[in-house]
Amino acid sequence: MVLLVAAALVLVGVYRRTAPDEGSTAYGQAAEALGQLPVKGRAPMTGYAREQFGSAWDDDSDPALTRPWGHNGCGTRDDALARDLVGAKLKSGSRCVVASGTLHDPYTGRTITWKRGRDTSAVVQIDHVVALANAWVTGAQQLSMDQRQALANDPLNLLAVEGKANQQKSAGDAATWLPPNKSYRCDYVSRQIVVKKKYHLWVTSAERNAMVRVLSTCPNHPLPAR
Repeated sequence: MVLLVAAALVLVGVYRRTAPDEGSTAYGQAAEALGQLPVKGRAPMTGYAREQFGSAWDDDSDPALTRPWGHNGCGTRDDALARDLVGAKLKSGSRCVVASGTLHDPYTGRTITWKRGRDTSAVVQIDHVVALANAWVTGAQQLSMDQRQALANDPLNLLAVEGKANQQKSAGDAATWLPPNKSYRCDYVSRQIVVKKKYHLWVTSAERNAMVRVLSTCPNHPLPAR
């Protein structure tokens, strides 16, 4: 444990020193942001319910935090599908509801042909990159309802992914679950970091160490912008 923490500090320090330009997004940004997150134990799950984060896929979220999706007239699930599916086609007569498309799944590396339907919709699901249950035990209890609703509908925290992979992840953090597609792990962890930073959440020691291990494979990895 001591060695892992020491490695984390060294890694973050190295990334800071290698940044050639002030404000650069290409050198050490993910590691630096991780170094700024508080490290604490998990809070109790007491009081957790999905409703603590508002109605599922609600468009009525703070547009300042969920731009460009909040208050755009479309449900958040369809916003995510429209962004992440290749060749996304809308349902006839709708400007929002996505009927079909192709997903290049970041979690597994598979290509999935998707079509909306009672027996097919769940093949592609929208994952909260920082799971809501994880957010609840790492600081979200202290957020306002509006902030939690934004967290649940923020484009930064949502990805269209293979349904089975999403179910396997469940509410796991980086210490308990990482995408099977190893080439996506740096992007995945960096996205978790930027979401936790934006919403003032913390990481556990095990979670932080897992993130450090991932980032050590991709020096100078940037944070996602959206």
